[in-house]
Amino acid sequence: MAPKSKKDLQRRTDELEELYLLEKCFFEAEKWKKEVRVLSKWHHYIECDGTPDPYVAQEMNTFISLWKEKTDEDIDTVMKESKLVLNLIEKLELILLDTPPHELTDEQVRQYQGSILELRELLHWKFKGAIETLLKEASSLVDTDSGNMEKIIKDENITLYIWANLKKNPKYKRIKFGNTEVRFDIPKALATSDIALSIFHTSYDHISPLPVIQRPEKPAYVEPAIEDSTEKETPKDEEVPQASPGEVTENQELETSSVLAPEIKTEESFTDFKKSTTTLKEEAEAKKEETETKSSKAELFSVGPVAPSPQKLPEVIVEAVVDEDVVDLKGFTPLGGIYYLNILQLPPQCKQVKGWTIVELIGGGLQEFVYPPEITDDVPETENSYPPLEIVIEMNNSVVFFEKPMVAWWDSEGKGWRTDGFVSLFYNMKEKILALSLESVHPITLIQDTHIHMPYESWELRPLHLNEAILNITTTFTDIDIQIKDNQCMLAAVELGGDYELSHLLGKWMNLTSLIIAMKATGLNIFPSEYSHAYVAVNDKDPLVEMKCYRQMALLASAFSFSWSKWNKQSGPTNMVFKASELLKKEYVEDNEWSLYMFNGERAQKLKINEFSEAFSEELQDDTEFHSTLYHMIKDFTCEAAMEKIRSSSYQFIDAVCKLLLSVRVLTYS
Repeated sequence: MAPKSKKDLQRRTDELEELYLLEKCFFEAEKWKKEVRVLSKWHHYIECDGTPDPYVAQEMNTFISLWKEKTDEDIDTVMKESKLVLNLIEKLELILLDTPPHELTDEQVRQYQGSILELRELLHWKFKGAIETLLKEASSLVDTDSGNMEKIIKDENITLYIWANLKKNPKYKRIKFGNTEVRFDIPKALATSDIALSIFHTSYDHISPLPVIQRPEKPAYVEPAIEDSTEKETPKDEEVPQASPGEVTENQELETSSVLAPEIKTEESFTDFKKSTTTLKEEAEAKKEETETKSSKAELFSVGPVAPSPQKLPEVIVEAVVDEDVVDLKGFTPLGGIYYLNILQLPPQCKQVKGWTIVELIGGGLQEFVYPPEITDDVPETENSYPPLEIVIEMNNSVVFFEKPMVAWWDSEGKGWRTDGFVSLFYNMKEKILALSLESVHPITLIQDTHIHMPYESWELRPLHLNEAILNITTTFTDIDIQIKDNQCMLAAVELGGDYELSHLLGKWMNLTSLIIAMKATGLNIFPSEYSHAYVAVNDKDPLVEMKCYRQMALLASAFSFSWSKWNKQSGPTNMVFKASELLKKEYVEDNEWSLYMFNGERAQKLKINEFSEAFSEELQDDTEFHSTLYHMIKDFTCEAAMEKIRSSSYQFIDAVCKLLLSVRVLTYS
């Protein structure tokens, strides 16, 4: 046995050394992405197009100050300027989500988030001012049929429905906007008052709190190590030290709110590698310590907020929402933008006198009309004087609701979304119409379960061409294809039950961060967050082994197809079980061509059982042997043409596949 043990040890050494060399591609990808970030700043500088650089606080502050000084801008001007502001907010969000945490200082995080909040507030203030300017001219924009002003103003980001009550006709109780289904039903008290009604629908959400940007206690990655470590010889047989609970620090590795800047230390740099993935390790250890049974699938997809299962996470603490009417934003997501419902006091109208335009100026800007008014002894309340308002809105056609959404209103005092206060709700999901009755007006939004697509029913990663692959995710409600080509991703296909306008997303190449943001905003959230394990019944898998598996699958992705296996759930927390097959000339792998593989981070093997076996077994396939890496295990069954494709794969493609798998976490959430 001694010679054999020595042979096995030498083979393990050789395999780990080769894997170490192959995984240098992750070093190259990180270097390339950092160069891209530096070049983007330079390109902005040399373009000199007058727009502020979101990286530079002074330029952002100057832009905000100058825009504040502009007054009395009309709605068309503000709509045009809003495109630049929304673009700046998007860039700032991408900086926060796409930059590795160790490259951002706490001061920079505060700077970027502060700029986002200022731009949000200023943009809303500008639209409010533009609406005031519009209402001052209401008498010149009168509708000949009704004698009142009725207008619909829209672009790709906002839609404004506005009505000014100029006639004060007590019989005029239903305001319907154009050919749409949007309408207000108002009581006599409003029909005879100097008011304006508006529904200002934004496709974006500038009310909900900004996501928390997790900060590492120590830098997870030191920049000079990129070049030095590629040349450094690492001991092959060094035992891996286990991180103690006290040493655990937070990392962005599996947070899908930021797309995963994975640590690029390879198999041989075990100590640093484990420290860079401590969030995953924490999650695995926390799950082992759970003493209560997880909520059933029916509970997880219930309408109300779900109290999370107890998890002992040092830094990621999931707190139960005490008030059942407050929306838990860790488990539920506002979708389709915000509907700002307003009853406004109609400002004094312009008058034409002998060629002069005269308008009465009032201080304080546009004022809200309080409905219902505060009841005093001087003004007694009469029965049904101020009944609930009936409002019909159209759902955003570029957002997919797979179930009837909750409706929530913004509590400005409590700084949260609430689901109480609605007298009645009526849905027409086919026509995408929502009718609601409420006693007073607030900003409202539609809420969907964040984890409605989790756990996944199945998944498959298959190659298309060199440096091109497609990941298919099948959920309870839909089937999603994400295509990867070089360093770009795109939503290639999605099965929907209705007619939706998704031209902004389908078939559009973008980086993974942008794709995740866009898919989440569309209702196609298949990206677990650091809190998701508290809301979804997942496979209890060792996150460190899971990461190693994704890295090696990415190395093989140009020539091998990987797929879901039912045995993964029964194989234990340290074993990853999946199907794999070489795929070169055909489009799909036939059912009888799949083989089952198991990988535990230190040892890979081909299993004797198949997907249709009666029971799970770890028995080794005949005439096969163990390997130290998944890469070398699968290499035993790979033809030379396939190996040539694997060796020719670009580091950008390998990194993109790995990041996508880490973002979706198919081995844990299916």
